[in-house]
Amino acid sequence: MKLVLTEFVSLDGVSQGPGSPDEDTSDGFVRGGWLVPHLDELFVRRTSEWLDLADGLLLGRRTYQAFARDWPRITDPDDPYSERMNALPKYVVTNTLAETSWHPTTILNGDPIDTVAKLKAEPGRELQIHGSARLGQALLSAGLVDTVRLTVAPTIVGSGRQLLGHPGAATGLRLVNHESTSTGLLLLEYECSGVAPVAAYEGVTAFVQ
Repeated sequence: MKLVLTEFVSLDGVSQGPGSPDEDTSDGFVRGGWLVPHLDELFVRRTSEWLDLADGLLLGRRTYQAFARDWPRITDPDDPYSERMNALPKYVVTNTLAETSWHPTTILNGDPIDTVAKLKAEPGRELQIHGSARLGQALLSAGLVDTVRLTVAPTIVGSGRQLLGHPGAATGLRLVNHESTSTGLLLLEYECSGVAPVAAYEGVTAFVQ
């Protein structure tokens, strides 16, 4: 399967609590809900299309517990995500959870790099990471992530956990799709391209024909 990191981030890289003020208040975070004012029809359509590609969801413990609490409560028949989120196979990377309540769920114990690499080797389309910033960063640094899809909100949150705000390997990305919505969201899709290149600036003549 292809491993895809799918994240909502602010302009300053915050990924914590995009959906509501009380979605994730860990570490004293009080600025949640920053994505919701910018949602529009294109966002819903495109993110629904992204979810269509998933054969499974890969989650860290914190995100899994939040999703397991919230998604089963959404019973609106017109909600474009809930049926698939609840029905898709879930894989939670944890060494602390002994049982789960959001079915179907498989617990992945042990070293995350090894267990995810084995899961990724199985046949299928996409194994999608949603939320789970720490897990996503670790897998990105390990070279296991194939694609990064970002929804970037036109807001500076100013505090909260950042998607790429902790040490990791320098990773190169190649932009393959980009769109902007009526509300200013950027929908970006990157392919991971290995180690990020570096170079020294020697003037514009090297870039202008």
